Amino acid sequence: MVSFRGLRFHDRAPVYQQIAESLKRQILLGAVQDGDPMPSRRELAAQTGVNPNTAQKAYRLMMEEGYVYTDGNSGSVVRLTPELREAIDEELTRGLAERFVAEAKANHMSYKKVIGLVSELWGDEG
Repeated sequence: MVSFRGLRFHDRAPVYQQIAESLKRQILLGAVQDGDPMPSRRELAAQTGVNPNTAQKAYRLMMEEGYVYTDGNSGSVVRLTPELREAIDEELTRGLAERFVAEAKANHMSYKKVIGLVSELWGDEG
């Protein structure tokens, strides 16, 4: 079953969006696969310490975006197609890069310096 235990919230986005992003990160890292069962809405609220209405809002978002499916009373599961997995990868990777570039620019770092530092820190994998 998918777990949200230990999820820490920040002020940058609404909590329900952070819950959905946490599931996307778990998908991206391969910790969650197609068909994995989701906790109930009450269990999600208990795991994260949020109001049940917030957990419901997170579920609604995840279902609208298509990577969580609920079939009546049989519970909710993760539903992934190759296209959805690719879209999640693109969204999270691009978001990370956009935040990094914005912060580097705000600190008046040059493109050349940033590329040099990234290459140095990346190591031998490049």
